[in-house]
Amino acid sequence: MPVVVVESPAKAKTIEKYLGGDYRVLASFGHVRDLPPKDGSVDTNDDFAMKWEVAAESRKHVKAIKDALKEDPDLILATDPDREGEAISWHLLETLAPSLKKGAQVSRVTFNAITKAAVTDAMAHPRQIDQPLVDAYLARRALDYLVGFNLSPVLWRKLPGARSAGRVQSVCLRLIVDREMEIEAFKSREYWSVHARLATPSGAEYDATLVNLAGKKLERFDIADETQANMAVAAVQHRDLFVTSVTAKPASRNPWPPFMTSTLQQEASRKLGLGARACMSAAQRLYEAGLITYMRTDGIDMAPEAVMAARDAIKARFGAEYLPKSPRMYKNKAKNAQEAHECIRPTDMMLSPDKLRVSEKDQRALYDLIWKRTLASQMEAARMERTTVEIGSKDGQVGLRANGQVMLFDGFLRVYDQGRDDPTPNATDDDDAGDSTRLPVITQGETADKRRVWPDQHFTQPPPRYTEATLVKRMEELGIGRPSTYASIVTTIQDREYVRKEQNRLIPEDKGRLVTAFLVKYFPRYVSYDFTADMETELDEISAGDRLWRDVLGRFWRDFTKALEGTSDLRIGEVLEAIDEALAPHLYPARADGGDPRECPLCHQGRLNLKTARSGGAFIGCSRYPECRYTRPLSAPDGEEVAGDRVLGENDGDEISLKVGRFGPYVQRGEATAENPKPPRASLPKGWDAAGLDLDRALMLLNLPRPIGPHPDDGQMIEAGIGRYGPYVKHGSKYANLPEVDEVFTIGMNRAVEVLAAKQTRGRAPAAAPLRELGDHPDGGPVQVMNGRYGPYVKWGKINATLPNSMTPETITMEQALELITAKAAKSPKKGAKKAAPKAAAKTKAAKPKATAKTATRTGATKTAAKKPAARKAAATKVAKTPTSE
Repeated sequence: MPVVVVESPAKAKTIEKYLGGDYRVLASFGHVRDLPPKDGSVDTNDDFAMKWEVAAESRKHVKAIKDALKEDPDLILATDPDREGEAISWHLLETLAPSLKKGAQVSRVTFNAITKAAVTDAMAHPRQIDQPLVDAYLARRALDYLVGFNLSPVLWRKLPGARSAGRVQSVCLRLIVDREMEIEAFKSREYWSVHARLATPSGAEYDATLVNLAGKKLERFDIADETQANMAVAAVQHRDLFVTSVTAKPASRNPWPPFMTSTLQQEASRKLGLGARACMSAAQRLYEAGLITYMRTDGIDMAPEAVMAARDAIKARFGAEYLPKSPRMYKNKAKNAQEAHECIRPTDMMLSPDKLRVSEKDQRALYDLIWKRTLASQMEAARMERTTVEIGSKDGQVGLRANGQVMLFDGFLRVYDQGRDDPTPNATDDDDAGDSTRLPVITQGETADKRRVWPDQHFTQPPPRYTEATLVKRMEELGIGRPSTYASIVTTIQDREYVRKEQNRLIPEDKGRLVTAFLVKYFPRYVSYDFTADMETELDEISAGDRLWRDVLGRFWRDFTKALEGTSDLRIGEVLEAIDEALAPHLYPARADGGDPRECPLCHQGRLNLKTARSGGAFIGCSRYPECRYTRPLSAPDGEEVAGDRVLGENDGDEISLKVGRFGPYVQRGEATAENPKPPRASLPKGWDAAGLDLDRALMLLNLPRPIGPHPDDGQMIEAGIGRYGPYVKHGSKYANLPEVDEVFTIGMNRAVEVLAAKQTRGRAPAAAPLRELGDHPDGGPVQVMNGRYGPYVKWGKINATLPNSMTPETITMEQALELITAKAAKSPKKGAKKAAPKAAAKTKAAKPKATAKTATRTGATKTAAKKPAARKAAATKVAKTPTSE
């Protein structure tokens, strides 16, 4: 039985079903080897030799494969059909090679869809590992390692608080920061438009826009203010109007091509609200279930048999009039052949979303999107008639235009219409809406009766912030990243807290601005869009066999080391001055009174500048420190200046003061002394105005947590306070959040008990309904057929027995269920039974307890559930020093 290796257990299960008992299918659980996260893993002095290490969590999977190869030495590597999949196969072969028997057959197979036909066809056409594809992986992995392990330490030393930098991650971050600076520098400009509600002789109304005035075509800013707008309104009102021309032109709209990775992520964001990572996770599961083709691709072409299947589905579902005479062909736009697989499409065109047997909401929604887009791509064009009506005065001083559209045949729009990211910035009304208006019957030469004429005020708008969809689109346009990297890049900059997402928009955090400013100042070449795109092109050329990967690395490393050497003598103060200057418009926004934005608002003598604390991180402080202790965060809340330190009053002989620290304003009782180095403090809750804070409200904060009273059940004190996660009530070790901050100071016993009780029951999922009730067990209690995470099972009391593949929930009998329950009960340890003593390990080290782990399918990343304190500390240190890929 040849051993077939794939990445994930879900994929293994599906493939094993198609191959039957002639093959043994095992999962590698993603990559089995990686570069150790320490210096020297890529030896730049030894022709970029790379030192690989089998991950601890992968050793058991490798052992399982080795054990299987003892029975049958033939190995078939069936990992994904892209660069990462080829790399996983290469790593497996390199790891397993020493244990392979002499004469063992090793082959590589790929398939674009996990269907029986695709899998069996792939098995019939094996090949060897594609070495140029592996070389491209090695070059990319080495580049990411060299950038991360050499650039990140520079950031740590020269810019306290910075976490890491990555080859593509930093360029993606720059896109977001540059857009934000563009928005902040934007100066809005006023302009006006004039509109009229007109009527035909029969009384049918329609709207038109003024497009000519005083015999001149109007440009956007020609009507600059309200006075000019009112004059234009008067010019229209004081003239008789008539229809000078009516032009009707046929028009058509062709469908969009099928999905590739970037367009799927964009549309999933627009229509489903899925981030790039959630989109790809749902797509991965659909692929592994055999429902869609491979989801990491730059290709938009479709297999001929799939095109014909789509046409058959269209004809059967919508009729022959929705089917073009000939199939639609889409030209592949991939920059790199190794990423240019077939488009993302359903494997069965007749499987409509309403027939899909998938319980996960995201997967169902994503499949619906893919199915509709695929069918629409092969449907007839939408046909319409666009009408333009010109209206004018006899003296030619005034001209208006009305646009309208009539849908003659909906074509592909019956199934699918692509979403839009944003309306066109600063577009006129006609640009975005005019063509969709339905016009009445209008005849050339007829009068146009004026029912109403009015002006509209407009202001130019800044470019919108990026969403994940528009960011991926922009990265694709610039040639930054590839299908397999979009989701990880966008996710990484959020996980590093360089960027936050609000209302689906990506907004740079201050630390993200600092890192970008540092890199643009001292490493401009390596965060430039052109350089990153050119490097991607060189990697593509390696995968095509047109370049040698070590040559590409050599040229990169020579230049990169020079840039690193140029920062060796930099002082932190020098770095802060450079960044302070670069970010000045953001850090010191113009004051409403026209004063110096850098003047210290507390002492009015010092100047504000960028500073760092010993604990890491940056803040704004006064140049007269320590005489003046004014500080504030880099960004004042809501763009407003935070009030400086001031005394609010006295209480019990202690001075109560408002202070501003690196993390915002706070109140303090007394001053720090040698006897009391940490006087009582309390941060101001979000939404509280520091400038309007008084003594009473400060004391309310300092007196938290507030005792409410003993709980009626056990007498333990219930308290209300404000913690890291907001306002709360506490009973013993149990916490429950409160919706409003002010409720902390007013909540009573009845409300507190109610909130705590609601917290205890919240989040408990209702019991799942059984698929079937089989009857009562002979020993009492119902026997049920349930649907679980890993498939259907029978349940009796606390015994759950999985249904074998030969049984289905619809056909299983009570007798079969009792047999499964009896067999399961026999395997289960009896309550109170003593565990068998562990066998002594001969000639081996003492066995260590195994840690439970959840292994990510593609990356092989592991979250260990149980580690010793020392191990946890070591792991934390390793993670902190591990640079981000790309």
